[in-house]
Amino acid sequence: MSKSSYEPELVLASSSDRRVTLLAQVGIVPDAIDPADIAETPRRSEMPRDFACRIAREKTQAVALRHANAFVLGADTVVALGRRILLKPNTPGEARAGIEALSGRRHRVLTAVHLIDTRNVERSRIVETTVSFKRLSADEIATYVETGEWRGKAGGYAIQGLAGGFVTKLNGSYSNVVGLPLYEAICILTGAGWSSDRLQKSQD
Repeated sequence: MSKSSYEPELVLASSSDRRVTLLAQVGIVPDAIDPADIAETPRRSEMPRDFACRIAREKTQAVALRHANAFVLGADTVVALGRRILLKPNTPGEARAGIEALSGRRHRVLTAVHLIDTRNVERSRIVETTVSFKRLSADEIATYVETGEWRGKAGGYAIQGLAGGFVTKLNGSYSNVVGLPLYEAICILTGAGWSSDRLQKSQD
């Protein structure tokens, strides 16, 4: 994609390959990828929706300090069982416990999208998708944990991978569960003045 000198950069404040792939799917290629290095720990009694919004905002704000006059896009995805936040597991034991908790139950996936534009104006959206898992046997859970697919995944699973076979029902945005609600990402960018011509060029 050719880029005119007057077009501000689009910076993705994320280290997620999934978000890069999702954006490319709809013709959006960030000019830079600059992950934020912040603590992603829920505060005491913090609700899943509030946690997702706060982390997305803090990621974006941290990266925006390094990129003046750019569009900086950040996001955070949270898997929630009621008020309980299922974080990215660090060990096979944590992954097993997370999948066991999701087995045979319905849960929510929330992704907050945050944008800081070239004038330092901030915009946010949050999307919620409901996902139901079938009841999993102990062997199915053990086999899944052994694959290691859970590493770096909110809730310990990737719907675009093997865990897609666990899903019995999904209500809402599929791309949200993968890690970025595409419709909302496009809306927040174009609403802030990011050039839709660049989207068209990258699709040609």
